[in-house]
Amino acid sequence: MNNYHGTLVDLAGVGVLLRGPSGSGKSDLALRLMDRGAVLVADDQVVLEKRSRGLMGYAPDRIYGLIEVRGIGVMSLPAIKTALVKLVVDLVDADAVDRLPDPASITIEGLELPLVRLHAFDLSAPQKIELAIHYPDQLGLGVEDYKKG
Repeated sequence: MNNYHGTLVDLAGVGVLLRGPSGSGKSDLALRLMDRGAVLVADDQVVLEKRSRGLMGYAPDRIYGLIEVRGIGVMSLPAIKTALVKLVVDLVDADAVDRLPDPASITIEGLELPLVRLHAFDLSAPQKIELAIHYPDQLGLGVEDYKKG
Protein backbone atom coordinates (compact mmCIF):
# COMPACT_ATOMS: atom_id res chain seq x y z
CA MET A 1 0.00 0.00 0.00
CA ASN A 2 1.53 3.27 -1.17
CA ASN A 3 0.46 6.85 -1.68
CA TYR A 4 0.63 8.13 -5.28
CA HIS A 5 0.24 11.57 -6.83
CA GLY A 6 -2.82 11.46 -9.08
CA THR A 7 -6.59 11.58 -9.35
CA LEU A 8 -8.87 8.55 -9.36
CA VAL A 9 -12.41 8.36 -10.69
CA ASP A 10 -14.76 5.44 -11.18
CA LEU A 11 -16.37 5.41 -14.62
CA ALA A 12 -18.90 2.65 -15.29
CA GLY A 13 -17.31 0.45 -12.63
CA VAL A 14 -13.77 1.01 -13.90
CA GLY A 15 -11.23 2.88 -11.80
CA VAL A 16 -9.32 5.34 -14.00
CA LEU A 17 -6.09 6.66 -12.50
CA LEU A 18 -5.07 10.03 -13.95
CA ARG A 19 -1.39 10.85 -13.48
CA GLY A 20 0.71 13.85 -14.36
CA PRO A 21 2.57 16.79 -12.91
CA SER A 22 0.84 19.70 -11.21
CA GLY A 23 -1.10 21.71 -13.78
CA SER A 24 -1.36 18.83 -16.28
CA GLY A 25 -5.15 18.74 -15.99
CA LYS A 26 -5.86 15.79 -13.68
CA SER A 27 -8.64 17.50 -11.74
CA ASP A 28 -9.98 19.29 -14.82
CA LEU A 29 -10.29 16.02 -16.73
CA ALA A 30 -11.80 14.33 -13.67
CA LEU A 31 -14.49 17.04 -13.56
CA ARG A 32 -15.30 16.48 -17.25
CA LEU A 33 -15.47 12.71 -16.67
CA MET A 34 -17.75 13.33 -13.69
CA ASP A 35 -19.99 15.36 -16.00
CA ARG A 36 -20.24 12.16 -18.08
CA GLY A 37 -21.20 9.95 -15.11
CA ALA A 38 -17.91 9.21 -13.36
CA VAL A 39 -17.69 9.44 -9.58
CA LEU A 40 -14.78 10.95 -7.66
CA VAL A 41 -12.67 8.59 -5.59
CA ALA A 42 -9.55 10.67 -4.84
CA ASP A 43 -7.94 13.90 -6.00
CA ASP A 44 -4.26 14.80 -5.70
CA GLN A 45 -3.33 11.78 -3.59
CA VAL A 46 -4.42 8.20 -4.16
CA VAL A 47 -3.64 5.25 -1.93
CA LEU A 48 -3.13 2.13 -4.06
CA GLU A 49 -3.15 -1.34 -2.60
CA LYS A 50 -2.82 -4.76 -4.21
CA ARG A 51 -5.71 -6.98 -3.21
CA SER A 52 -7.02 -10.33 -4.40
CA ARG A 53 -9.39 -8.66 -6.90
CA GLY A 54 -6.71 -6.35 -8.28
CA LEU A 55 -5.44 -2.85 -7.59
CA MET A 56 -7.76 -0.95 -5.25
CA GLY A 57 -7.52 2.81 -4.91
CA TYR A 58 -8.93 5.19 -2.34
CA ALA A 59 -8.42 8.67 -0.92
CA PRO A 60 -6.59 9.38 2.31
CA ASP A 61 -9.25 10.17 4.94
CA ARG A 62 -8.32 13.86 5.24
CA ILE A 63 -9.08 14.57 1.55
CA TYR A 64 -11.97 12.16 0.94
CA GLY A 65 -14.64 13.87 -1.18
CA LEU A 66 -12.48 16.92 -1.90
CA ILE A 67 -11.28 18.11 -5.30
CA GLU A 68 -9.24 21.15 -6.23
CA VAL A 69 -10.99 23.20 -8.88
CA ARG A 70 -8.39 25.58 -10.27
CA GLY A 71 -9.74 29.13 -10.23
CA ILE A 72 -12.47 28.28 -7.71
CA GLY A 73 -10.78 26.43 -4.84
CA VAL A 74 -11.21 23.17 -2.98
CA MET A 75 -14.73 21.82 -3.19
CA SER A 76 -16.56 18.99 -1.46
CA LEU A 77 -18.28 16.74 -4.01
CA PRO A 78 -20.01 13.35 -3.89
CA ALA A 79 -17.44 10.56 -3.81
CA ILE A 80 -17.14 6.84 -3.32
CA LYS A 81 -14.67 5.15 -0.99
CA THR A 82 -12.84 2.79 -3.37
CA ALA A 83 -12.42 1.82 -7.01
CA LEU A 84 -10.79 -1.11 -8.74
CA VAL A 85 -8.14 0.50 -10.96
CA LYS A 86 -8.23 -0.95 -14.47
CA LEU A 87 -6.75 1.89 -16.55
CA VAL A 88 -3.89 4.34 -16.06
CA VAL A 89 -3.87 7.58 -18.04
CA ASP A 90 -0.66 9.57 -18.13
CA LEU A 91 -1.38 13.20 -18.96
CA VAL A 92 1.22 14.68 -21.30
CA ASP A 93 1.72 17.72 -23.52
CA ALA A 94 -0.29 17.66 -26.75
CA ASP A 95 2.81 17.12 -28.90
CA ALA A 96 3.76 14.04 -26.84
CA VAL A 97 0.56 12.14 -27.72
CA ASP A 98 1.32 9.51 -30.35
CA ARG A 99 -1.11 9.45 -33.25
CA LEU A 100 -1.02 5.64 -33.39
CA PRO A 101 0.51 4.38 -30.16
CA ASP A 102 1.68 0.85 -29.62
CA PRO A 103 -0.12 -0.92 -26.76
CA ALA A 104 1.42 0.09 -23.44
CA SER A 105 1.17 -1.05 -19.86
CA ILE A 106 2.58 -0.11 -16.48
CA THR A 107 3.23 -2.15 -13.36
CA ILE A 108 1.94 -0.65 -10.11
CA GLU A 109 2.15 -2.53 -6.82
CA GLY A 110 3.15 -5.62 -8.79
CA LEU A 111 0.10 -5.56 -11.09
CA GLU A 112 0.24 -4.82 -14.83
CA LEU A 113 -2.35 -2.31 -16.07
CA PRO A 114 -3.10 -0.82 -19.48
CA LEU A 115 -1.61 2.64 -19.99
CA VAL A 116 -2.64 5.40 -22.37
CA ARG A 117 -1.07 8.82 -22.84
CA LEU A 118 -3.42 11.72 -23.48
CA HIS A 119 -3.50 15.49 -23.39
CA ALA A 120 -6.01 16.37 -20.66
CA PHE A 121 -7.20 19.55 -22.32
CA ASP A 122 -8.18 17.96 -25.65
CA LEU A 123 -11.95 18.26 -25.95
CA SER A 124 -12.19 14.57 -26.79
CA ALA A 125 -10.10 13.35 -23.82
CA PRO A 126 -13.15 12.10 -21.83
CA GLN A 127 -14.48 10.21 -24.86
CA LYS A 128 -11.04 8.67 -25.50
CA ILE A 129 -11.00 7.38 -21.92
CA GLU A 130 -14.50 5.95 -22.36
CA LEU A 131 -13.36 4.15 -25.52
CA ALA A 132 -10.32 2.76 -23.69
CA ILE A 133 -12.42 1.33 -20.85
CA HIS A 134 -15.26 0.02 -23.03
CA TYR A 135 -12.96 -1.53 -25.67
CA PRO A 136 -9.74 -2.41 -23.82
CA ASP A 137 -8.98 -5.28 -26.18
CA GLN A 138 -8.71 -2.78 -29.04
CA LEU A 139 -6.01 -0.60 -27.50
CA GLY A 140 -3.39 -0.50 -30.22
CA LEU A 141 -5.42 -2.76 -32.56
CA GLY A 142 -4.50 -2.35 -36.22
CA VAL A 143 -1.70 0.12 -35.52
CA GLU A 144 0.78 -1.72 -37.70
CA ASP A 145 -1.63 -1.75 -40.67
CA TYR A 146 -2.06 2.03 -40.44
CA LYS A 147 1.67 2.58 -40.08
CA LYS A 148 2.31 0.51 -43.24
CA GLY A 149 -0.33 2.12 -45.40
